[in-house]
Amino acid sequence: MDVSSSTSGPHSPDESRSAPPEPAPSTRKARRPRPQGMVPGRERRRTGIERGFMRLIATGGIIGVAVILGAVLVGQDVAGWIVGLVVGLVSVILAALLWSSRQL
Repeated sequence: MDVSSSTSGPHSPDESRSAPPEPAPSTRKARRPRPQGMVPGRERRRTGIERGFMRLIATGGIIGVAVILGAVLVGQDVAGWIVGLVVGLVSVILAALLWSSRQL
């Protein structure tokens, strides 16, 4: 078998491996769908009062989760510093998820 025959043809090996050219930034942005959060997208944007009220309710839920978690851990005789650490970490993680949401 001739080595030169394996590389002959309309395309060289380098051409077949190259990626297609990237579209212009404006074209690339138009093709990509908008990212969805946990709550599905809406036709209209929520008012400032509605967004604030929803975040207030969600923050109350985070506090409720922290209180329940703390009560369960104290009921199991877990050391106080561990209870504080776990409740604090869970609260911060849940709050970060809430406040980073684009939908609320």
